[in-house]
Amino acid sequence: MKKILFLSLIFFYTLSLFAQTGKVLESLEFTSKLVSSPVKYSIYLPPGYDISERSYPVVYLLHGYSDDETGWVQFGEIDRIADRGIANGDISSSIIVMPDGKVTWYCNSYDGSDPWEDMFIDEFIPYIEKEYRVRSKKEFRAIAGLSMGGFGALMLAMHHTDMFSTSVALSAGVIPDKIIANSTEFDHYFGKIFYDTKPENGVSDHWKANNPLDLLESVDIDKLKSVRYYIDCGDDDFLGLGNAELHKKMLMLGIKHEYRVRDGSHSWGYWRTGLPAGLKFISEKFHR
Repeated sequence: MKKILFLSLIFFYTLSLFAQTGKVLESLEFTSKLVSSPVKYSIYLPPGYDISERSYPVVYLLHGYSDDETGWVQFGEIDRIADRGIANGDISSSIIVMPDGKVTWYCNSYDGSDPWEDMFIDEFIPYIEKEYRVRSKKEFRAIAGLSMGGFGALMLAMHHTDMFSTSVALSAGVIPDKIIANSTEFDHYFGKIFYDTKPENGVSDHWKANNPLDLLESVDIDKLKSVRYYIDCGDDDFLGLGNAELHKKMLMLGIKHEYRVRDGSHSWGYWRTGLPAGLKFISEKFHR
């Protein structure tokens, strides 16, 4: 009897340790009718997901330029960050979805040949909510990202204020129009997405329809205010000017947000240390 009791205690102790660790599934595929190639994604399932029947809040976590759906797993250590935050109570037990945004800036291309945004909103999110136990109301859905993904997190939340409760942007790729207009350097990054041939004034209508700095002026202010924003950009980051202008515009418009400038540059070290606070900010809404 003592031996059986001892083995039972070991079993339940091992099970409890296992339950404290989330699980990452990497490079899964979703077949879209809107974009030509399968959409890859990685997903973090929180501790206890496999042994529970509850539904969970969801965070869509976007990667940066030239990265893919594995970036936040391999370099961002998302599983370690989420496990630790959930264990200490800072982060809600949530599903975290990391889609491959290629180099789309998470937008529809100007000519409609690559409608990534439409795919994400109309196909991918419904698929995730059907495939996994996700709480599907706005208050339990958030979006976050770094660099190009920070641009995407802001842009998608501003385009779809009815979809996301919170937007967290780390080192967001927001660039003032005047810088885009006066430089040819950005053609490499933005050409084929926002314009075919750069306009004479340097700024295309499609860029202005997606750039968060311009969206602050074109989207209904009450709709913008229905989303919570968290902006974090390092003091040595080359994107600091655009992020500072975003902060200034939000202040002038009366849009409540959190703005952080920490010591650091455009690097994984900065994003790994910044993500826990971003997820905690998101969880404040999830916790209610």
